[in-house]
Amino acid sequence: MTTTQTVYLNGEYLPLDEARVPVLDRGFIFGDGVYEVVPAYQGRLFRWGEHRARLARSLDRIRITDPLDDAGWADVVSTLVARHPWPDQMVYLQVTRGVAKRDHAFPKGVEPTVFAMASEFPHAAPALREQGASAITLPDERWLHNDIKSISLLGNVLARQAAVDAGAIECVMLRDGMLTEGSASNVWLVRGGRVAGVPKDQLVLGGIRFGVVETLCRQCSIPFELRRIAREELFAADELLLSSATREVLPVTRLDGRPVGRGVPGPVYQRLYDAYQAAKRA
Repeated sequence: MTTTQTVYLNGEYLPLDEARVPVLDRGFIFGDGVYEVVPAYQGRLFRWGEHRARLARSLDRIRITDPLDDAGWADVVSTLVARHPWPDQMVYLQVTRGVAKRDHAFPKGVEPTVFAMASEFPHAAPALREQGASAITLPDERWLHNDIKSISLLGNVLARQAAVDAGAIECVMLRDGMLTEGSASNVWLVRGGRVAGVPKDQLVLGGIRFGVVETLCRQCSIPFELRRIAREELFAADELLLSSATREVLPVTRLDGRPVGRGVPGPVYQRLYDAYQAAKRA
């Protein structure tokens, strides 16, 4: 049975194929906006408070007045989830500066454009979890404000396409020889039973999974740290992991065509993945 997707656009709920945004919307013209992606498992939002807080921070950083309060955003997200039949969903939220005559400077007296939609959650194939993913490395050539969850994602798009062209699913990016993040994920290094990620700063998006992975490590008694990670360490890792809202926790078993560790998903990944599954159903 085909499901007709209902979306939210500027105060209205309507079918996806009826939603329209003017061509002078600054999101279309300039990529002037921010977004958020929230998982919902069995109809329950996962880490909603943290996603909501990050959306507010991103809006504040680019000086767009938050168009909805906490209750308003919660109502939109919950309504969209309730209107669709998929057990597990992901909700996409986007706010742009609005519609105005094309000019780089901020327009005055313009209302933000608010869009939201729910989709079926794209669970990773069992074979991918059993065998692990392949990734490549590339220099991080994006701008210097990656802590803002901006809809201006061309740098990420080009990096991800480079991975696809190489037969991989993700691009692990490095700036001056040091790990930043994946094109659409955070990257974790496992060595000697310890999990390490990079510090949260303006070069990386402070993924909600930062807190999730840290919490799961604590629950599993796995040492956890945030520090600078050099390119050479990635190739000496026992395990590499990716985390994101849609990938949850995923093992990388080949990097630039070379095996990571033993070339199969490792024990730390399995413990964290099992703990993640328990956490999202709790």
